[in-house]
Amino acid sequence: MVGYVNLAYDYPVLGAFWTAMWVFLWVMWVILLFRIIADIFRDDTMSGWAKTGWLLLVLVLPFLGVFIYVCARGHGMGRRERQQAQEQRDEFERYIRETAGGGATGVSEVDQLAKLSDIRARGDISDEEFSRAKEKILH
Repeated sequence: MVGYVNLAYDYPVLGAFWTAMWVFLWVMWVILLFRIIADIFRDDTMSGWAKTGWLLLVLVLPFLGVFIYVCARGHGMGRRERQQAQEQRDEFERYIRETAGGGATGVSEVDQLAKLSDIRARGDISDEEFSRAKEKILH
């Protein structure tokens, strides 16, 4: 057999490697495509027409559109993603503080009343002062 060329599929392990590589590259490209589409909608500096143009380019000519977008606007993708992650983290921490900490002061009414009761029990304030302070806390 003169002129016989060994192909990758003549060796099953090498064929499996090439198949796995192409599947991996395809999945990576799909992930990049969705990240670019999300970045187009996330960018507040672009006008609606610019967003429409980029979206059409990326959807009509996917490989070329993704390449052009990454070359032209890729430098801001990371910055916008970090900004969104920071805003989500800040919002989550604010929610945790409000839920667990008792609001903006960080000290709940129950904690304030317990401290006030301890002060009265030690005799540092009178019953009248305790009643006024209690009303202030509850209203």
